Amino acid sequence: MPAQAGQVAALLDGLGLRHVAVAGHSSGGYVATALAEQRPDLVGSLALISSGPSPDALLRQPFILRVLLTPPLGPLIWPRRSDAMIRKGISATAVRPVDLPDDVVADVRAITYRVMRTVLRRNTAYIAECSVPERLAALGVPVQVIFGAADPRWEPSSAHRYDAVPNARVALLPGVGHLPMLEAPETIGELLLGFTAAGPNRRPVIPDA
Repeated sequence: MPAQAGQVAALLDGLGLRHVAVAGHSSGGYVATALAEQRPDLVGSLALISSGPSPDALLRQPFILRVLLTPPLGPLIWPRRSDAMIRKGISATAVRPVDLPDDVVADVRAITYRVMRTVLRRNTAYIAECSVPERLAALGVPVQVIFGAADPRWEPSSAHRYDAVPNARVALLPGVGHLPMLEAPETIGELLLGFTAAGPNRRPVIPDA
């Protein structure tokens, strides 16, 4: 996470940007948090979408993900994945039908099994060392947390652990899984725009999912 956050910091430095609103989905929320830890001058606010707070909130994963991501079948099947299999694997984390862009499928195809396993291990290590709510509480920046109430990857009620973070707003979207930005894009757009437009002490209206 710190290394990935460093790459984002280098990009923002190159663009000459400061105090930006940083949004991250799933483990991207950990990268966003690590960025704020490393470079508070770059981050004005954080939005975390489907970012589990700690390892104990992780649920038993959908069957196809367990097959793809764990030995003995994972290393054998991973290099042979078809586009249809990749789409099925990603969609298994959603509740509503999703239309996956071709570039997302291509990006996932480019990830090797070894890299994916390494990313998953280091994600877990980052949130095991210190939970995300604890990390955010120490930062003092405005935070928007968004969870699907039917997320099959993370215990949805764990979203309320973020309630303890000062300046945090938590939105739990009914009938939405792990991919809110694809399952309920209009709602996510309204939430993020409302959050970035609001001051730290002003609570935005949360739209219906």
